[in-house]
Amino acid sequence: MNSDSNHGDAENVVSSHSVFGAPCWVSLTSRDLPATEDFYAAVLGWQWRTAKLGDHFRIALADGVPVAGIAGVASLWQMAVAWTPYFAVSDADAAASRARERGGTVAVGPLSFPPGRAALLADRHGASFGIWEGALFTDWETWRKAAPAFIRLHTRDAFDAAIFYGEVLEWATEKPGCCEVRYEANEVVLRSEGEVVARISSGALEAAPDPTIRPHWQVHFSVSDVADRVEAAQHHGGTILTQDAHEAVLRDPDGAQFTITSRGER
Repeated sequence: MNSDSNHGDAENVVSSHSVFGAPCWVSLTSRDLPATEDFYAAVLGWQWRTAKLGDHFRIALADGVPVAGIAGVASLWQMAVAWTPYFAVSDADAAASRARERGGTVAVGPLSFPPGRAALLADRHGASFGIWEGALFTDWETWRKAAPAFIRLHTRDAFDAAIFYGEVLEWATEKPGCCEVRYEANEVVLRSEGEVVARISSGALEAAPDPTIRPHWQVHFSVSDVADRVEAAQHHGGTILTQDAHEAVLRDPDGAQFTITSRGER
């Protein structure tokens, strides 16, 4: 999560307590921060600013709106290079405990990152995700529309995964403001305030040698022209894994996988 999230008018700050269960941020670990900045600037048009956490961290901006965090700590902390979604929770310690009780793993935290607390977890099939308790962006609704189109979990059993995440993140509870879950066309669809914010699909294989086939969360970024952005990725050292008219799955030069999706597609 981003420690710069507490900016602007204090009365406009959105708390994770009011949007619990919804995706609230995405973060990338990197081995080479300058190279990562150059690649995503070329492919997604992002600008950069230093984060308050220190020199190894950057905030990506799209038209001035913070959209993602980059942490150049993969080599320092011996972490995998990957995009990770973070979900808002009302209590990070309680959510981490619920994940453990249901067969998940708590890899890091919960740790204090003012103005909140964060943890990095894995579900019981190995897909990594984060949780965040605390203040979100003052322009958080703008982030929701400007940042990822959505996130998608590729997992072994969508129904089983929906039960795990539903219990950990308090989806489909009777609490006001909780996320809604529907089963549509063999997928689990997650909505927050009526908007599709995540999908869960079956078919991933836990023992597959290819990490793109194993259970994982895939981050989708909106672009206006998929073919043009694919060409930019190729020119800057990226790899094209799959492509059609509406989206393409890419791998950045450091090995992190992500998807670009035509604007408006969910």
